[in-house]
Amino acid sequence: MRDTTRRGFLRSSAAVAGLATVPTIGAADRVWLNAETPVGVTLYDVESTTAGAYAIGGSGYVLEHGDGTWRIAASGGPTGNGNNLYGSDVTDDGDRLWFVGSSGAIGEYDVGIRDLTDHSAPNDVTNNFNDVAVTGEAGSANVYVAGDSGKIYYSFENGETGTWDAVTPGSGSNINALDFFGPRSGYAVDGNKTVFVTDDGSTWETVGIADANHNFYGVDADATDDLTVVGGGGTAYHWNGSQWRREDTGDASLRDVELSGERGLAVGGGGGVFRRDADGWAQEATPAGSNLKAVVDADDTEIAVGAGGTVLER
Repeated sequence: MRDTTRRGFLRSSAAVAGLATVPTIGAADRVWLNAETPVGVTLYDVESTTAGAYAIGGSGYVLEHGDGTWRIAASGGPTGNGNNLYGSDVTDDGDRLWFVGSSGAIGEYDVGIRDLTDHSAPNDVTNNFNDVAVTGEAGSANVYVAGDSGKIYYSFENGETGTWDAVTPGSGSNINALDFFGPRSGYAVDGNKTVFVTDDGSTWETVGIADANHNFYGVDADATDDLTVVGGGGTAYHWNGSQWRREDTGDASLRDVELSGERGLAVGGGGGVFRRDADGWAQEATPAGSNLKAVVDADDTEIAVGAGGTVLER
C-alpha cells in the first residue's frame, strides 16, 4: 500500500534524472526470429498463461501458441461481431485470459477448457477499451478496464453483470494502459502525458510526470516504488523510490514494456526491440520492420507481436 508521505513527494516532485542515449547491439548477441501465424491482422497484446502464450488482435482473433506453432483459438471476439481486441491480461493463477477491445468488448477465456465468457458493454457502455488488468484467481478476479473516453471501469466481482463502476481519474483524455501490482494497487497512463495511481482500485491520484514531452502508451508496475512508463519519442521513465529517471531509446515510439527489477524489454515502432539490464537500455536487431505493440517473457521464450500478424520469438 502507498503511504501519504511518499504519495505527496511524487505529486510535488518535478525532478527527472539525466537523459541517456542507448547503443545498438547486433543479431550475433541476441537473435529474434519471425514466427508464422495464421492471420494478417495487427496483434495488439500477448500474454503467458498456464496453457502457453496467447496473442489477441484485429477482427477479434485470439491466437494460442502450442507445439511450436501459432493457431487460432477464437475469432470474432467475445460478441462474435469481429471487434478489434486491444488489451489483455491473465489472472494470478494463469488460468483465465481476459481481453478488451472496440465497441465495449470484454472477454474472459478459460485456457484449460477453451471456454469464452462475454462480459461486453458493462452498464451498457460501448466505448472502445484500450487495456485491461486483472488481479486475483480465476473466477474471483478484480477487473480494471481502460476506456477511450477517459474512464476506468472496474469490477471487484469477476466482471459479473451489475458489479461494474467507473471513475474518471484525469481530464477525460483516453486511458491508454494500466498495470496492477496488488489486488487493488496499480498505475495507469493517459493520452495527456499523465500518470495516475490507486491503492484501493476505485480512487486515483495524479503522480506525474512533470515536463513530459510525449504521450504514454505502456506501463509496468511491480511495486509502489518500482514503475516504468514508456511512450512517444522512444522515452522511458522509471520511478525508483527517490526520483523519476528519463532514458531515451531512440526515435521509435514505445508501445509496451515488461521489466523485472532492472531487466526487461520494451517494443515499439519499426520493429524496435530494446533490452534493459543493469547498464541501461540497448537496441536489439530484429528481422521485422513492422510496428510492434506488445512483449512478454513466456516460458523462457520472449515474444513480441505487432502489425500484419507479426510475431517475433527469441
